[in-house]
Amino acid sequence: MSRYLERVENSARLVAVYGELLLDLPEDAGLDWSVALKALGMVDAYQQEGDEANELEFLLTDPQNIASVLNSLNFARENARTTRDIVPSEAWRAINELHIYAGQSLPSFAGRANTQVLDEIVGRCHEITGILEGTMSHGAVYQFVRLGRNLERADMISRQIDVAAATIMAGREELTLYESTIWRAVLRSLSAYQMYRQYVRRRILGPDVFAFLLHDPSFPRSIMHCMAVSRASLSALPRCEEALQKLQSVQDHLERIDLQAIDHPAVHRFADDLQLELASLHRLIFDTWLNPMRVAEA
Repeated sequence: MSRYLERVENSARLVAVYGELLLDLPEDAGLDWSVALKALGMVDAYQQEGDEANELEFLLTDPQNIASVLNSLNFARENARTTRDIVPSEAWRAINELHIYAGQSLPSFAGRANTQVLDEIVGRCHEITGILEGTMSHGAVYQFVRLGRNLERADMISRQIDVAAATIMAGREELTLYESTIWRAVLRSLSAYQMYRQYVRRRILGPDVFAFLLHDPSFPRSIMHCMAVSRASLSALPRCEEALQKLQSVQDHLERIDLQAIDHPAVHRFADDLQLELASLHRLIFDTWLNPMRVAEA
């Protein structure tokens, strides 16, 4: 449930931000909705040579796209419904109302990203996160809520960094003129722009954005912070030793990067490796606590 809700929030914000980015950049910059598809890992699943309307429909409402915003909300609602005995009733109502709102509002886009609707979805996701944190006992169940949220968030951060670096690397010469604009879009799509400007205090450069989203220990949407919260949650669970060892390897991977010598190809390789590490950690968490066969053996 928690991972799906985080995915809904991140996907909605990314579509809103990249919709505005495509309006701001000239056509010769060579950017299109495939950037958002890559960031969300949907390129292989998107089989049709569609126009903008088809790509937006695929990202937001397509029933054949298992990771579309509407499908992710369907899964989040179903997870909440089947655990209503432990999920606070206020959170269940908020999730159900968001599901109804998105189902009524998203299909009416008519081929253009409606930022008002997407902003409403993001705001309601924030509301649900606050309800869960403020009304749910912070026992073992809540630790899985935090784990899901922070693993999904870290994965999305790494994907956005990866795609931005790859886009700039592969882009035509005209695109390099808008490198700062692309990194600004990455910050905005992760709700990181204001905090970046507050703490970095210089013009937007790729290495600075990378360092901020990777290593800032106090920003809740940096990968380092996500891993610190995940460690605290894992430590509160039984049989956590193997998962903590795997998490330590992810943190070691974060700390090995030389931020002074980073370039776009190195960022791309690093983000790819990090996504594999996070996927491995997810599988280990699932097998340790959620896989019925493994849990029965334990």
